Amino acid sequence: MSRRDELLTVAQVLDELGGVSRRTFYRWRELGRAPACVRLPNDELRIWRRDLMAWLDSRKESA
Repeated sequence: MSRRDELLTVAQVLDELGGVSRRTFYRWRELGRAPACVRLPNDELRIWRRDLMAWLDSRKESA
């Protein structure tokens, strides 16, 4: 499995985003503005690194 295909925990994603709060992340999910998530059978969320990177790319603003 390459680093690009790694499954990240919500905590790892928040860290990757520079310390975004858990509350903010879940609010983004409510609003449909968060990266795509995978819900595991134990109800925990995971985010594929490739989906996080694609989501970040989609958030780019032009100058």
